[in-house]
Amino acid sequence: MFSRFFKKNTSLIVGIDIGSHSVKAVLISQDDNGYVLEALATEAMPRGAIIDREIQDIDVVGKVVAKVRKKITSTVNLAAAAVSGQTVITKVIYMDVNLSEHELASQIEIEADSLIPYPLDEVRLDFEKLDINESDPSKVNVLLSAARTESVEARVAALEVAGFQTKVVDVESYAVSRAYDLSLSQLPDDAKDKTVAIVDVGAVMTLFSVTDSGKHIYSRDQLFGGEQYTRSIVSYYNQTFEEAEHAKITNDLPPNYTFEVLGPFHTIFTQQIRRAVQMFLTSSGKVKVDYIIVSGGSANVEGLEALLTEELGIHTIIANPFKSMTISESIDQEVLDKTASQYMVAAGLALRSFVSWHL
Repeated sequence: MFSRFFKKNTSLIVGIDIGSHSVKAVLISQDDNGYVLEALATEAMPRGAIIDREIQDIDVVGKVVAKVRKKITSTVNLAAAAVSGQTVITKVIYMDVNLSEHELASQIEIEADSLIPYPLDEVRLDFEKLDINESDPSKVNVLLSAARTESVEARVAALEVAGFQTKVVDVESYAVSRAYDLSLSQLPDDAKDKTVAIVDVGAVMTLFSVTDSGKHIYSRDQLFGGEQYTRSIVSYYNQTFEEAEHAKITNDLPPNYTFEVLGPFHTIFTQQIRRAVQMFLTSSGKVKVDYIIVSGGSANVEGLEALLTEELGIHTIIANPFKSMTISESIDQEVLDKTASQYMVAAGLALRSFVSWHL
């Protein structure tokens, strides 16, 4: 069990999003007026240190996290990270409502043996009671989460290299969904009762997750990401990968890039999200998605917000999880406005300081 990483805490926790291209960190506190963004930072990840969301070199990743820690804080020692991808499994199962926590834990291990496609000695398990099953009040819905032990331990080890104590190992889709609450103020007032898709665009993978009336109900990874856009810049303009990444972020591109790079990326991006929406509707039985929130490193690619709204007919916004927060004076507001969407996962992890949530 990795329950010791999943308890509610009163101490502040730094949310650390360990990605294949960068590490992003967020520190959030709370006062009488709500959340306060104390600090945030990002640091580039050497290529090859993480492949397919798995850490290949713990020391290299740990040193990058250490650089982020120097930028963000020297006083907070607790951290939260997330696992994701095919080695993470989440299922809602139905258990007797009268079982004690101890009895439930024992029963969960028995159930997990038939539900998890890995030997139990190779995974870390945890569970959380949700609500009473509507169809059968004698049952309680229980969220079962499992992650490969090596994925969890690699993140714990990398954070230890940087001097952090790992307090939480979360599941990325739930971290994103938790940060959804922070973006609600950007949507119309009825959004809290609607079906909202969150599209978190990573370097090579895009996480498509859905929240319905505030509850996370669906998530799926797609092999598509902002690296495709970067590689197009490399190809067309004979730049290094690093130069292309910088040009993408700063929009320092030739006038004809609109036709050579941006247009094709828009087409592919729209196709990917349209397909993701259709897969969700088919599997869930839902009639429609009411809103889309786009986050991640490529969320600010020119025109995505208007493109999805027009092409899919779904009101789309670019995420800013800090919009309703008090912002520390040490943070450059102009820079924050341009980069806020990149910190959706890290912000969701930082919220583990204050709320209990699905794993």
